[in-house]
Amino acid sequence: MPKFWQLTEYNSFMETLDRIDVQILRELQKDAKLTVKELAAKVNLSPSPVFERQKRLEKEGYIKRYMAVLDPMKTGNGIMVLCNVSLKHHSKEYSRQFTSVIAGIDEVVECFNTSGDYDYQLKIYAKSMKDYQDFVLGTLGDLDCIGSLHSIFVIGEVKNTQIIPL
Repeated sequence: MPKFWQLTEYNSFMETLDRIDVQILRELQKDAKLTVKELAAKVNLSPSPVFERQKRLEKEGYIKRYMAVLDPMKTGNGIMVLCNVSLKHHSKEYSRQFTSVIAGIDEVVECFNTSGDYDYQLKIYAKSMKDYQDFVLGTLGDLDCIGSLHSIFVIGEVKNTQIIPL
């Protein structure tokens, strides 16, 4: 998107949210389990208006959901793979087929439509190399729309956050 659009969108964001709203969003990104009372103390406001602001932020779509972030190693999903996918052809049919199937696969935790050499990038968790091989051959391999795959095995994680800068 052009910079003008980004600046306009950012200005629109800043006009809609005041300093307290932004503080509430920052605090909830750090810890979504905060009670309204704890959140109110952090933003120096009483609980009732904080509750109303939080509900408005949810209703307006600034807060999409609340979730627990699990440790993949403790859940037995010790292998993270970034899988780059190229479709056989750039068509609506292949794109729809691919995205509808991927949306229903639990091992795929993120999927991005990308520019460049590949059409999509998937973030996949597997329990073992054998499980990933079975996944590629048995699940992705069954998708006729896929032209090629390129797997990148993550050997270490430097940063992993869902915190959006405000």
